[in-house]
Amino acid sequence: MSDPARTYNQSHVARPYAPGRRRASVYISWSYPAEANRPTHEMDNRFSTMTEVRRVLWPAYEVPRFADPLQFQQGIAGSLELFFWAWVPFQKLVGEVTGQSAPVFQRVDQAGFALPLDERVLDDTDTLFLFGLDHNVTGQTPSPAEIEAVRAWLRREGTRLVIGPHHDVGATDDMDQRAIEYAHHGDLLVPRQQRFGAYTLALLDGLGIPVESRWALRPAVRAGTTNKIAPFTAFRDLDAKGLLEGVESLNFHMHLPHYALTRDDGTAHVLAKQPIEPSRPHPMTQGGESEFNMVVWAPPAGERAGDVVVCDSTVFSTLFGADESLERFWKNVVAA
Repeated sequence: MSDPARTYNQSHVARPYAPGRRRASVYISWSYPAEANRPTHEMDNRFSTMTEVRRVLWPAYEVPRFADPLQFQQGIAGSLELFFWAWVPFQKLVGEVTGQSAPVFQRVDQAGFALPLDERVLDDTDTLFLFGLDHNVTGQTPSPAEIEAVRAWLRREGTRLVIGPHHDVGATDDMDQRAIEYAHHGDLLVPRQQRFGAYTLALLDGLGIPVESRWALRPAVRAGTTNKIAPFTAFRDLDAKGLLEGVESLNFHMHLPHYALTRDDGTAHVLAKQPIEPSRPHPMTQGGESEFNMVVWAPPAGERAGDVVVCDSTVFSTLFGADESLERFWKNVVAA
């Protein structure tokens, strides 16, 4: 049977509450037009064009479906569409686990429709995946009303916010340090400065969750492989919800953020630390660190009945591969 017809230009239909069937939603904090229209002559703080992706990853995208400009966009917009392609397996698995569809919302979509994070997204959502893929230069910031809407939503029993500020590359005027960071992660498609996540970081701060994304670390890989990520160090005694049950690793990505705790007051717990690739120098390893914080969990506290999971949005994308361990993590997050 062929794939079902695709839809785009329509309004979301709210999903009714059903006991035992969690409703998951994805919210992307970017403005699609602001990202797609970034000037390509600027080297930093933008996504790659599809043409650049094709050149660097040749011949992976040389089939007409991606290389023919009559079939696929060749500018930055084409690269953004790859994200949507790669989220489909995650959405499909969530649908199988929960029996509910998993819609994807954008802060500003392709057609310029703005959707602040409010009751239209939250009222029929139990688990919200908030992907912090907005470049800081595009100026995405949650309003006080949005922060209060999320705070009010988290007062509802059983809610879960899965939030992922993306990496922070080249957060310095020191060009030599930028060069070291670039050589460390080794991704030719990432510029020397690429700062993400202003929206999600401001939201975390507004919720009182003491987490900041720093750096872009290349994870260590298993011996004898080039892109099979090494197992993480899990702190399973702190994993009260079983988020990491049956999980030993997530997926390989050349530049993952370190989720630094800005306060050590028990508000948030590091559940997993990822070994850093030791053969490539980086300011963090030069400072004596050998692992970075991969998954952080903030349990319910005070008026907040829901919990908060901090992990990068790339964990939910198959652009960078997927295996049984990763899929188990997906299931745990929407079922636990």
